[in-house]
Amino acid sequence: MVQLPDELALPEGFVPESPPDPPVTPKDAATVLLLRDGTAGPEVFLQRRVKGMPFAGGMTVFPGGGVDPRDADTSVAWNGPSPQWWARQLGCTEELARALVCAAVRETFEESGVLLAGADPGTVVSDTAAFADVRAALVSRELSLAGFLAGAGLVLRSDLLRPWSNWVTPEAEPRRYDTRFFVAALPEGQRADAATSEASDAYWRTPRAALDDWRQGRCGLLPPTWVTLTEIAECGSVAEALSTERVLTKVVPKLARRDGRWHVLMPGEPGHDGEGQ
Repeated sequence: MVQLPDELALPEGFVPESPPDPPVTPKDAATVLLLRDGTAGPEVFLQRRVKGMPFAGGMTVFPGGGVDPRDADTSVAWNGPSPQWWARQLGCTEELARALVCAAVRETFEESGVLLAGADPGTVVSDTAAFADVRAALVSRELSLAGFLAGAGLVLRSDLLRPWSNWVTPEAEPRRYDTRFFVAALPEGQRADAATSEASDAYWRTPRAALDDWRQGRCGLLPPTWVTLTEIAECGSVAEALSTERVLTKVVPKLARRDGRWHVLMPGEPGHDGEGQ
């Protein structure tokens, strides 16, 4: 596991003065690292969340969000590794694996306009502009992913996703997520945008440039984002990132107060297995 730098601390107000007791049960969620090859190596799509958002407001993140119960709909037309395969990779039930993959596809489309689906198992949509109204209906929950794909005659392409990691929000926080991170290449012909109410800005950066932005105080990163960018920075191309074999284990950090700020303790660090947040 990548070691977090001492200067990486949570924003003020991120942790309540009185943590929930008992801790909140984490909500299942999916996050997707959209990648494309650039002149300086692979680039990742990042969004700066609106400051007023209840969770991670003002922070720079990857597209993603919580699982909708309808994401587990078995009627979704599916191509690629099966839900059974994904269940083994993600360490969960087949039903949850199906929901997580569908949530990854749905949230990526809602938040960036990138759609990991095609008219048949061998194709992927090259232009999603025609689905702008559908995108809004997905965001408002007027339409489910299964309903959208069926109506448009599209097949979900689970083969375009790869599992990357699994992070669980520390127990002291009032909003907790059990988040599976995926990686995917930007489909040819598609473009990622900032047309979402949840982000004030969106852009492409190499992982190293994004980490430099953080060091220079130009953006805020939560520990899972910082670690993931550091890991992706070791990949020389999108193909290398997609071919990297990953064994997922739940990373459940704890929090410690140092020098008046909340810091994250990673598994294996001194104090993680002792008393505290």
